[in-house]
Parts: sequence; structure tokens; C-alpha cells
Amino acid sequence: MYRLTTHSAIADIPADQWNRLAGDDSPFLRHEFLDAMERHGCVGESLGWLPRHLALQDADGHLVAAAPCYLKFNSYGEFVFDWSWADAYRRKGLRYYPKLVIASPYTPATGPRLLTGDSPARKEHARALIQGAIRVAEEAGVSSMHWLFTAEDEQALLEGQGLLGRVGCQFHWHNRGYNSFEDYLGTFTAEKRKKVKRERRRVVESGVRIRRIPGNAVTEAEWATFHRLYCDAFDKRGGIPTFSLPFFQAIGETMGESLLLVLAEYGNDIVAAAFNLVGTRSLYGRHWGCFKDFHSLHFEACYYQGLDYCIENGLTRFEPGAQGEHKVSRGFLPTPTWSAHWIADPAFRDAIARFVTLEAEGMDDYIAEMQAHSPYRRDSSAAADPASAGRDST
Repeated sequence: MYRLTTHSAIADIPADQWNRLAGDDSPFLRHEFLDAMERHGCVGESLGWLPRHLALQDADGHLVAAAPCYLKFNSYGEFVFDWSWADAYRRKGLRYYPKLVIASPYTPATGPRLLTGDSPARKEHARALIQGAIRVAEEAGVSSMHWLFTAEDEQALLEGQGLLGRVGCQFHWHNRGYNSFEDYLGTFTAEKRKKVKRERRRVVESGVRIRRIPGNAVTEAEWATFHRLYCDAFDKRGGIPTFSLPFFQAIGETMGESLLLVLAEYGNDIVAAAFNLVGTRSLYGRHWGCFKDFHSLHFEACYYQGLDYCIENGLTRFEPGAQGEHKVSRGFLPTPTWSAHWIADPAFRDAIARFVTLEAEGMDDYIAEMQAHSPYRRDSSAAADPASAGRDST
């Protein structure tokens, strides 16, 4: 009834059909975003990300489901850490790599991984895609297949097909219908409210000016400066700046309305910048870099400007990136994130199943501990624990 094909280039799949299935709230899954990475050297053999995108067609040849899939030879850029699993394979004399990963490279943001659009047969198509993906993994002889940062309803479908569920934690913000940033701060305790106001005031007093620019209005010179900031940030941390300047320029041209660049200027110079992706309901903070340190500028550019933008534009969620316990005091509460894992070797599957079960217990404790540091007043609706509602849904 269905036919699953794999593609070594996203360009093999028509952009309009892919984007119809991907939806409108996950810009990092847009055809333009994935294609720009492939065209401008951000993925490929040298980086250990080989495209193997999945496309499911029905009996009439219509594309009904898809997934961004990569053959991986390392675990870099995934943000769901499995190096201990790879080491266990090595100690047993087995190969963990290559493996298959279903995700948007270098992007730890929750979103659909079973791209099915809004079809009434969505669940049927999703199950067929999962089953087909498992056959692809078996035929390829890989050790495992990993679906990273899945949406809530997808996670249930994946676990229903026998994949192992794994829980992580990020710090997300939810819009409770705030009319302004001041309205938002009104839900904080007095101590936390004063701290945020002091941080914002220090940036103004330092003489730094902030500009928010949509991607389609960023100049070539601004993209070039931002890319130097981006590379500098990775150099300082010993990482690899995988996104090239032509990549940023390309998505600025093809999907600029889905990008937001926050520039910090001092005198005549750009001294810092934060790069965001914009969906129809959500904002996703991704990259930050600075040439010169100013007190609280990171918080202003990466968090407070994003919160302002969400409130002004009616966005309901803000994911400011992976990790960062310091986000809690600024209103980003601990929120479960999810992944699903297919393991070929039965013995290792059992061992990993035990591991993720124990890990989940520890993660529950961690989320509860972080929630205890919430800045919100107890009588505020914003004080609700995101974990209490179960898995985070997009």
C-alpha cells in the first residue's frame, strides 16, 4: 500500500510537498533550511552527516509522509548524548557507528519528526513511516536509529512501535497572554522582578543599542559580521562552527521571514548578536556570539529581546536553546524533551532500556528541583509546572 524511498539530497523531494508535510511552526525543518545546509557544506561526509531522507508514497504515488534522516559516523551536533552507548559497543568489540538519526542537524529544538501534515490518516501514515524506517535501518546494517526532540504525539507513536523512549530537559517559556514585558514581569516575585529590571537597565546604561532585524532585511555586511561572531563563539568553546556564511545568506534570501537577528551595537560597531528562528507559534533561540563583554548583554540579546518579540507578535512558546539552568530565574521553566531509539542488538537494547528507565527517574527529580527555583509568584498561572501536563507538545 505504501512505498518508502531514501534520498541522498533533499532537493530530490519537491519543496512544496515537503513543506506541506513539515507544517509552519518548525522553520528548521523547512526544505529551504535543509537544502541550504547540503548546498553550502554544513553536512556531508567530512562532518559525519550524510543525508538519507525518507519519503513515503501511497498507492497513487502521492507523498504522504517524510522524515529528515542522516547516516551518522559520530554523535556531534545531536544534543541527545549517546557517547556512553558508543563506548559500551567499543568495549564489547562492536561497531556503534554508523547509525541513523532523524533530526534537523545541530538543532536541539522540539518539533515534528514524522512529517505527515494535517491528513486525517496522519497516524496511519506515521506508523507506515516508522515501520519503513526500521526496515531501512535493518537493510543498512546500522547499529541503531534515533528520533531526536520529538513532538508529544509522535513520541507515543514511536514507543507504540517498540522504540525506547528517552527523556531530557530544557527550559522553555510559555506565553500566558501577556500584554507587555512589564505585564509578564508582574507575575514574578518582587526579588526576581527587580533582578531582571536591573539587568535590562545595565545594558541601556552601558551605551549598547539593540536592533531586531528580520532575516530578509539583514545586509550582506551584517551577515558577515554575525558569522564572525558565530565562529568566534565556537572557537572559544573548542567546537566546530558548521554553518557557513553562504548558508546564512541563503536562508536569509529563501526564508528570511522565518529568521530573527538581534544585533547589539556599541558606538559604530556590532559587538554581539543572537540568531533566532521564527515559527507561526514559536520562537527558537539558536546562536550567540560577542566580541566584547557587557554586563547582562547575553541575557538581553538572547532572552529578553526574544520574550519581547513573542509578546509583541503573539507567539506562544520560546525555546531559547539547550541546557542553561540560569534560564529558570528569567522565566524559562524546566520542560521534558523526548527522543525515541531503535537498537538492533537485542542484548544492548535490553541494557539501554534499563539505562533510560533509571535516567528518567533521575530526570524527574532534576525537573522537580529546577521547578522549585521558579521566579513566578505562587498565585500566578505562569507558576504551573510544565512537567505536570506530561510531554511538551508543539
